[in-house]
Amino acid sequence: MILIADGGSTKCSWCQLDDANQRVYFNTEGYNPDFIDTPGIVRSLDQNLPDTLPRGEVREIHFYGAGVSSPAKAAIISNALRQLFPNVRTVEVTEDLLAAARALLGRGPGFAAILGTGTNSCLYDGKKITYNVDSLGYFLGDEGSGSFIGKRLMRDYLRGLLPDGLQGAFREAYQLGERNDILDRLYNQPLPNRFLASFAKFTYDHNNVSYCREIVLQSFEAFFQNIVLHYPRFQDYTFNCIGSVAYNFRDALTQVANSHGMEVGKIIRSPIDDLVEYHVTKD
Repeated sequence: MILIADGGSTKCSWCQLDDANQRVYFNTEGYNPDFIDTPGIVRSLDQNLPDTLPRGEVREIHFYGAGVSSPAKAAIISNALRQLFPNVRTVEVTEDLLAAARALLGRGPGFAAILGTGTNSCLYDGKKITYNVDSLGYFLGDEGSGSFIGKRLMRDYLRGLLPDGLQGAFREAYQLGERNDILDRLYNQPLPNRFLASFAKFTYDHNNVSYCREIVLQSFEAFFQNIVLHYPRFQDYTFNCIGSVAYNFRDALTQVANSHGMEVGKIIRSPIDDLVEYHVTKD
């Protein structure tokens, strides 16, 4: 039995694949090793893995994860998986960017990106990532991501700058506390990137308001100006992207990509189905 996982910072999508290629899908919370350790992953998975999953029969795991930026980060996840699946023989833990490339491009070359809780992008030669402009994470970068959009909304909310009745709508939608409570949640509690990204949906729910449309367009423009345009010959590639932000705002994303001379190829919400196809399809 094989497990394939697409692990974002917020949610992890799994596919259980048996020898007859029968598929069972399930979800858990996300496991970004920048924000969680091995014991924390073990505790969470132990509680959230389906009771019907025969852990002793799992022989192979392919885990693609946000924050898997080094062998040490990968080990945080692989050590947890080996504890939970005692008979596993092969555990591949690699970055979610490779998942995006494999899901979007298969075994062909091109440009692939992620716009979800965070941001990432690359050039891919059909086997490996060949070029990457660092997104720098939500503190310094992640332009175009859910956390980037959420940060803009939260900043304007705290300064009382949300227009057109959005100030009250934002406060009511999220039952926000006082300023100090919000800042404590951002600076002193776990997973601030996920907290910020949770507000991006507000712009989707209020897409009829010009302010919301504009901050999404501005976020994507920042993504192109600071990241995409720094790829060599970027206009030679189609723009391919995965992630909830990319999918939900694909019209705005297409508008910005086209304005920079990039045709849009494939935009999908989640790579899990395409990843499964990648692993079951031979070269």
